[in-house]
Amino acid sequence: MQAAQISRTGLDVEWQRLQVIAQNLANMNTTRTASGDPYRPSQLITGPKVSFADAVRDKGMPSRPTGVEVLGLEAIPGGVRRVHEPGHPHADADGFVTYPDIDHAAQMTLLIKTSRVYEANLTALTIAQQMYARALELGK
Repeated sequence: MQAAQISRTGLDVEWQRLQVIAQNLANMNTTRTASGDPYRPSQLITGPKVSFADAVRDKGMPSRPTGVEVLGLEAIPGGVRRVHEPGHPHADADGFVTYPDIDHAAQMTLLIKTSRVYEANLTALTIAQQMYARALELGK
């Protein structure tokens, strides 16, 4: 059942990535968070569950793949964009409002890419389940 478990980890990671992208897009025009600071867009950091160094330490024996995991969440480098809106309630003394600098096109591209990776993991999971079921039928 290892192939199904690996695909499942991919599904979990990509689902979390979709949630982060949706949060970034939803807060694209958020001027302040609860703390009073402008919203900072985030990105999900992911990687294999077994590091390359751990695989090398296994004395040349090929380690079995174990899937992927979320390593962290970090702010997207960039910053903020200032828009001159003197009538806005969050405008500073010069009439500028601070918005998060979120690249809408980049977020949408990442959303499409992530959904395709999610679909690929779902297909792999389905195929693995079909193979296991067929193996059980042959074993009867």
